[in-house]
Amino acid sequence: MKPDKPSFFSRIAIACGSFFRILGNADFAGKVRALRDTAQLREGSPPVPPASAAPALREAAPDGALQLLGLLQREARFVDFIQENVAAYADADVGAAARLVHEGCRKVLSDNFTIGPIRDEAEGSSVTLPEGFDATAIRVTGNVVGQPPFTGCVTHRGWRVVELRLPKLAGSHDLHIVAPAEVEL
Repeated sequence: MKPDKPSFFSRIAIACGSFFRILGNADFAGKVRALRDTAQLREGSPPVPPASAAPALREAAPDGALQLLGLLQREARFVDFIQENVAAYADADVGAAARLVHEGCRKVLSDNFTIGPIRDEAEGSSVTLPEGFDATAIRVTGNVVGQPPFTGCVTHRGWRVVELRLPKLAGSHDLHIVAPAEVEL
């Protein structure tokens, strides 16, 4: 049996009703998509691929970040340095302070992390990125056109945490206290 051909105004009513039902009913939406794909195959055009779902976002636990910030403050006076308005100081003074902060930050990293490069090739080396390369570990820059494989050169090897050794904390430790206030008596 061949379906009847609704008038233009009937099709508007059908479209509006279908629109709201698709929005409110996932099962119905799936059936409409399957029907549409079947109709497209019969008509000779390729079906529209389903939209890939965006990855679910999750909040990062703040504890590790707060602990790291506390370690950077304790060893390098990092927060003190960043909070200071250095515009009024001479470049030599800022450079001397930056050297101390750098040494302390480097100590925190070496004491608490093993960090290694993501790519083993030297910077400037030519590489080919195959289809399916890990886009979270490799950022493609420049004139990105088409699909992998991509051929380019390493401009930064990247860094990956290989091992994490943050100190254990007492249950009563308040990580929001990055540096306690000091009162001299």
